Amino acid sequence: MAFYSCFLTLLILSISCTQNPRFFANGDMILIQKTCKTTKFYDLCVSSLESDSTSLGADTKGLAIIMARFAMFNATNTNSLLSSNVFVKKMTNDSLMKKALKQCADRYLAAGNSLQDSVKELDSEMYDYAHMHVMAAADYANSCHNAFKRYPNLVYPPEIAAREEGLKHICDVAMGIIDNLGY
Repeated sequence: MAFYSCFLTLLILSISCTQNPRFFANGDMILIQKTCKTTKFYDLCVSSLESDSTSLGADTKGLAIIMARFAMFNATNTNSLLSSNVFVKKMTNDSLMKKALKQCADRYLAAGNSLQDSVKELDSEMYDYAHMHVMAAADYANSCHNAFKRYPNLVYPPEIAAREEGLKHICDVAMGIIDNLGY
């Protein structure tokens, strides 16, 4: 009876361990944690990388690519939101507000393109250019905010402010990881 109990316990343990890739990836988690400690936003870095199953087998360059893709998704999603008629109609009928929202949509489109270029540069191991493209993407988000400053009577919508902050933080994490690649 004890043999069967021990056998059953070992069987259940082995099945659960193979179903949980993190069981075998302690070294990968150590790399993620070590890499994220060098970034400005450790918790954002770790939670983002943990949410992507490919990060468990990635090297530092792979982690940088994953973060650049997270930023690209954020920028593309924000561009889609700002370009949607539903969002614009919800925000206002004011022509100046529509103009500012259009400028922001264009900035986030440029940010997405810049982040796409950063992934290509990372693949080519052109780390200095990859860093530059990520930095540009964060600046594009900031230029959206600046577009609103040109119109003194317009209030920068909190939804966009939160997205700007999010993209800038993700870009900061990506740049921190790229810095570890040495260029």
